[in-house]
Amino acid sequence: MQAREPIFNVPGVVQAVLAVMIAVHVGRQLLSPEDDLWLVYALAFIPARYAGLAAEIPGGEVAVWTSWVTHMFVHGDVVHLGLNAAWLLAFGGAIAPRIGAMRFLAFAAFCGIAGAATFLTVNPDSINPVIGASGAIAGLMGGTLRFLFSAFDQGGLQELSNPRRRVPLMTLRETLTDRRVLFASAALVAINVAMMLGLASDLSAGRIAWEAHLGGYFAGLFSFGLFDSDLKRSSNSQPNPD
Repeated sequence: MQAREPIFNVPGVVQAVLAVMIAVHVGRQLLSPEDDLWLVYALAFIPARYAGLAAEIPGGEVAVWTSWVTHMFVHGDVVHLGLNAAWLLAFGGAIAPRIGAMRFLAFAAFCGIAGAATFLTVNPDSINPVIGASGAIAGLMGGTLRFLFSAFDQGGLQELSNPRRRVPLMTLRETLTDRRVLFASAALVAINVAMMLGLASDLSAGRIAWEAHLGGYFAGLFSFGLFDSDLKRSSNSQPNPD
């Protein structure tokens, strides 16, 4: 009798991203409070950099370019890191085997950057640093919803790990008319509206960047088809143009 494969295997690329996140957090513990604060601001995404204050913020002009990505690897505390790690394992474990390591990194980075850009648009002069991989992970969630419910329709979550058949990708039209996707999206928006209104307690010291969550999520939901490869589709499945 063959052992059943787990629903979510953890691909090497997901383990590598998680290892970097943990390494950054552990490394910060070795710094003095002053040096740690400087490093956090140098790596964080701060809208004020783009309002003429880049030279006055740690990281200088270099961080104008690098912080779009580096902010994803810095977390406020162990709870913040642990929550993002758990969601990364869940959604990354579903997406990375489907699209491969390089596309996974590109997709996650794209969603994280989209989240930061959304925060910048809403808060163009803010000096508050945005840290954490939540925008990218929200995008992974959005991407997962493009095929998660198709797996349910085909027999359950175990279909995600079925090597003989690839779960079809919903087209954008299907995505935007599927009640389950719409309900999940509405729930995410409601939670983030609660954060915006201050009805949800902050697990970190600073304000939760709800803008980055929503920006990353919708970037992932709408763009995942551009990163999803058709090479592994079975001969019986029809193409699903995005």
